[in-house]
Amino acid sequence: MEPATQTKTTETTGPDLRTLIRDAGVLQIKLVFDGLRDLVLVPASMVAALVSLARAHDGIAGPQFYRLLKLGKRSEQWIDLFAAHRNLPDENGAGNAPADTNIDDIVKRMESFVVEEYRRGGVTAQAKNRIDAALTALQRKQKPGR
Repeated sequence: MEPATQTKTTETTGPDLRTLIRDAGVLQIKLVFDGLRDLVLVPASMVAALVSLARAHDGIAGPQFYRLLKLGKRSEQWIDLFAAHRNLPDENGAGNAPADTNIDDIVKRMESFVVEEYRRGGVTAQAKNRIDAALTALQRKQKPGR
């Protein structure tokens, strides 16, 4: 007989029912903790950013905001929201592969684009032209129906 702590998985079937039920229950508890943490971090991060700005000297921000980020990262690791993914069978290595991109990567790319366009002086004119074209197209679609 297998010990209760050992998960029975195979390449074709996945975790047993007990493991699935346990993982689903634990995920719900972790989601509550994660949500409560986020609920606290939203106002706390704004206050910490303001305090960091207020305590800035010679163009260097105070450490409060980044201390809060460090605490948030530790809580994220402690909660380990999606740890149950480890119970999945590894199908062609795809289950454990890190994501190719994340929100921070997308923001960096967008920021680089906007900064580059701003340096070239084209962001305002280009954005205005696109908005004008979109508005004109919307107006044309509305006129035939009236």
